Amino acid sequence: MSFYSFTALVNVIASSALGAFVYFKNKKAKTNRAFALFCLSTTVWSYAYYFWQLSDNASKALFWSRGLMAGAVFITIYYFYFVLRLLNKIKEGKKLLISGFLVFSFFFLTDFTPLLVKGVKPKLGFAFWPDAGILFHPFILIWFFYAIYAIYLLFRGYSASTGAKHIQIKYILVGTIIGYLGGATNYFLWYGIPIPPIGNWTAVFYLGIVAYAIVKYKFLNIKFFVAQILIVILNFIAFTYIFISETFEEYVIKTLFFLGILLVSYLLKKYFDKEIKQRQKLDQLAKKLKTANKRLQTMADRLAIANDQLRKLDNAKSEFISIASHQLRTPLTAIKGFVSLILEGSYGKINSEAKNALNKVYLSNERLIQLVEDLLNLSRIESGRMEYKFEKVNLIDICRELMDTFIIRAKEKHLKLELVFPKKPISEVLTDSTKIREVISNLVDNAIKYTLKGWVKIKLAQVGNNIRVSVIDTGIGVPKEEIPYLFAKFSRGKDISRLNTTGTGLGLHVGKKMVEALYGKIWLESPGVNRGSTFFVEIPVKLTKEEMQNVGK
Repeated sequence: MSFYSFTALVNVIASSALGAFVYFKNKKAKTNRAFALFCLSTTVWSYAYYFWQLSDNASKALFWSRGLMAGAVFITIYYFYFVLRLLNKIKEGKKLLISGFLVFSFFFLTDFTPLLVKGVKPKLGFAFWPDAGILFHPFILIWFFYAIYAIYLLFRGYSASTGAKHIQIKYILVGTIIGYLGGATNYFLWYGIPIPPIGNWTAVFYLGIVAYAIVKYKFLNIKFFVAQILIVILNFIAFTYIFISETFEEYVIKTLFFLGILLVSYLLKKYFDKEIKQRQKLDQLAKKLKTANKRLQTMADRLAIANDQLRKLDNAKSEFISIASHQLRTPLTAIKGFVSLILEGSYGKINSEAKNALNKVYLSNERLIQLVEDLLNLSRIESGRMEYKFEKVNLIDICRELMDTFIIRAKEKHLKLELVFPKKPISEVLTDSTKIREVISNLVDNAIKYTLKGWVKIKLAQVGNNIRVSVIDTGIGVPKEEIPYLFAKFSRGKDISRLNTTGTGLGLHVGKKMVEALYGKIWLESPGVNRGSTFFVEIPVKLTKEEMQNVGK
């Protein structure tokens, strides 16, 4: 076997295996079909070329040389068709493609090959060499026209493409140039140019470059590709081995051997097909997951933008409330002062009816002042502008002051207000006296407000490192399902709304934020409706090192 016959055999195996693999990978893809037709024509040419080299007489050489030319007829037009499909240029090149098929079909159908063969004679080491006829010249011109035009389209596609497509076209373009430059030398000998037909082994290089593109850029699955090529080679060798038989028995044995290999190949192909389908499913799932991740990222970005806009709106709302509250507080304070002076008789005596009316004005004004104060505190807390002054505070003194403040209101409602101290002295706490007084005052005020009969107790006790203040009442109580929401902004219980329609639901929310800022805890316990409530406030005696570091901030 000569070097050229060996390269022809390699081309047969490689082109048939590659064409079959690409076709069966996606039968519906027109690009895959076009490439498979190109590989088929290359296989026919290489197969005939192989047996032409092995011919031992002129008649066999003539037969296989005609087969060689019949295969070569459609190589270029099928490759041109493949390039058009690859570049999505089938509409632009449709007329030229149809013209090419008609011209090359004419060469094929008229059996132009015998006209090319006038006789056979040895040339450049080939045992038998046919001479070209007159139709060979237009055939070569048309063949080269389509080859050069295909390369031109690939250059244009390479310049216009990006990403993986750009790289794919680059490798196919390089392989095409090598393959066609080498393929051109196969025709030089017909004109007496003494250049060996290197197109046989440059075609192998072309297939090698495509294989490299497969490995590096994962255009196909290389493991299955290599395995299927080996299967095709094994079947080809087994099939060819049959015709080397010298006896009938040897012929039968080799035929059975080939059939056995064919069966094993079929089973392996089924296995590979199954694996490929599973891989494709995994790839599809990976793509779907990637798409889902992109969508989630897009949604997250939109949510972040929306959240930022909401934050800006919330800041604007807090700023508006702060400004509005400041503007309201001044006239409300003035109203309170003048009403107090009128009630005290500073502007002369007033009758009982006017006095009752002014008392109602005074109480309504007090509620408005408290609402404004709550809104201001809420605005300061949400904007981070609330200031806390930590100092040593005796909670017993604060509770005594509150006892004196609320004793008259409790008597007016016929309620008993009691202050319960522990038997042992309790420690001072490090906290903001103004803020903690405001919180406890709000709890006592609510206890008196929502207790119709019975009593209200303010109880102090030391529990570990905390001083606990408990405000206990025999009032309307709170349903268990409402307790988790009672400290929320603008949240009020059903019975609370019925008994007192003037509340805003801000007091407990603001109080909770203040206590937490003072590193304390506040919570509520209630056995149920009409069974009273107990509010607990715990303030630590000592702060941790980390808390102490944040005190001054």
